[in-house]
Amino acid sequence: MTAVPQPALAEAGQAPTAEELRLDRAVPQEILARSGFDDVAPEFARALGAARSYAQARGIVVREGAALWKRAVARAQGRGPAGGDLSRDDDRPLYWARLGMTRQVRGWEPEFGLSDRQRAWLLARLERTSRGQSDIRYPKGGEKRVLVTGFDPFTLDRDIRISNPSGATALALDGTVVQTPDGPARVETAVFPVRWRDFAEGTVERTLRPYLGKVDLFTTVSQGRVGRFDVERTNGAWRGGFADNDNVGRTETIPVTDPASQPQWTTTTLPYQAIVAATTGRFPVYDNTAVTEIPAGATAPVVRPDGPTEGSTARAGGGGDYLSNEIAYRATLLRDRLGLHDRLPGGHVHTPVLQFGTGNTTEVTDPVFVRNRADVIAQVRAIVGVALGATERTRG
Repeated sequence: MTAVPQPALAEAGQAPTAEELRLDRAVPQEILARSGFDDVAPEFARALGAARSYAQARGIVVREGAALWKRAVARAQGRGPAGGDLSRDDDRPLYWARLGMTRQVRGWEPEFGLSDRQRAWLLARLERTSRGQSDIRYPKGGEKRVLVTGFDPFTLDRDIRISNPSGATALALDGTVVQTPDGPARVETAVFPVRWRDFAEGTVERTLRPYLGKVDLFTTVSQGRVGRFDVERTNGAWRGGFADNDNVGRTETIPVTDPASQPQWTTTTLPYQAIVAATTGRFPVYDNTAVTEIPAGATAPVVRPDGPTEGSTARAGGGGDYLSNEIAYRATLLRDRLGLHDRLPGGHVHTPVLQFGTGNTTEVTDPVFVRNRADVIAQVRAIVGVALGATERTRG
């Protein structure tokens, strides 16, 4: 594998994050080169270098961040040039190209000066636009509306080649239409970082709040266990400390606004019985009811296969105690705080772990890997269709 040099960073500015430093390794560079996304950071650096004011820099960041998202969606959906031999539905080019862009902003020191607050604004806006969070738009008309979210790759220090099928699903489904017995449904998507800090700063609520009252169904999606899908019945208000993509861990109650009214548990309102009963693809789908709790009056955590008991304290939801559980908890808590619990189906779906073919420990892709990702994407699409159909029958 041949590394493609990154454009030089400015001498001043902020140091790259642990996540951005992984860009210097050979695998990310190969992924960028084999998708054609190796031009993203250099072109962005040139555009940013031409800015003569902070206002111009803001415009460049918004434009280029949105362009990256649109380019990744187009590639995933078969529009425009493939840019290389990497499978079109691969989510990793978007991830690594975005990091190249944030690394440029972090190290940039323009002649007109840049305060810490201004740099933080540029980074935040780049994150939002390049993740599709600013691109959620439903056309006027009678179509049903669905909101689906995915995640970046994670545990990259275990295997730098990792892809996240939930992120690939978001790219494949964004702006597409799912047919249901009651007519077409428009799907809009966004991708979230695997970083505790961003969640504490409200990225989930900021993205979802404008839309939950307008959609007919939502599901957050992430990578879960090997060989199976899970519809997570219950989400817990606990962070278990596992390191994120910046190698930071957090062990605490999930920080939210108005903690005095914060519940220990939230529940799915997805039609899980219909989803589990339907034939949606080659992977089995389970209604996962297990949680880990500290029972009322006790001090030690115990596993409850059938869900939490009255007055217990959360230590893991069905989706665990990492950011998969947290996005599910935050999204469903927001649903409930908006008064939508009884009329908005929403919750979390865990996909199978995306695996490489037997014996592949070095190559960035292989036929088994590509097939598994394509099958997961197709099955998530089918699950959304089943969920919408079941919801329509219930309302009817």
